[in-house]
Amino acid sequence: MAASSTSSDTSSTSAPQSAPQSAPKQYNLRNPLPLSAPQEQEVKLLYYKRVRAHCAPEIKAFAECAVNRTVTATWVCRQQRLAMNSCMLAHAKPEEEDRAREEWFASYEERRRAREEELARVEKRRAEVIRMMREDEARTRAAAGK
Repeated sequence: MAASSTSSDTSSTSAPQSAPQSAPKQYNLRNPLPLSAPQEQEVKLLYYKRVRAHCAPEIKAFAECAVNRTVTATWVCRQQRLAMNSCMLAHAKPEEEDRAREEWFASYEERRRAREEELARVEKRRAEVIRMMREDEARTRAAAGK
């Protein structure tokens, strides 16, 4: 009887635990893995883009005021500059950076697919160029042989 109880114990622990590895990696948007420096740079660019989008009217007003001005833009366009800076400070929060990070992770698969398509296109063109070069060499050899 003791032998039968140990065999049932070992059979329950020896169940296969391998998970399918063919599925693409899914990122947790709320608590993602640390990103590399270039990836963090991409997130920062998205973040700055989002903040500038929030403050587009203020930025445009300052830019219009600063046209054809150099040093004097600092005090002539002071009101527009302060409005622009306060808007950017109001929107440049960690929450906005988190939203940019989530956007980056959400578009990860799209960027990966585009990169793979570009590599396939380049490889196809490379094969075409090699084929054309070989055909040209064959024509050159045939012309030299005559």
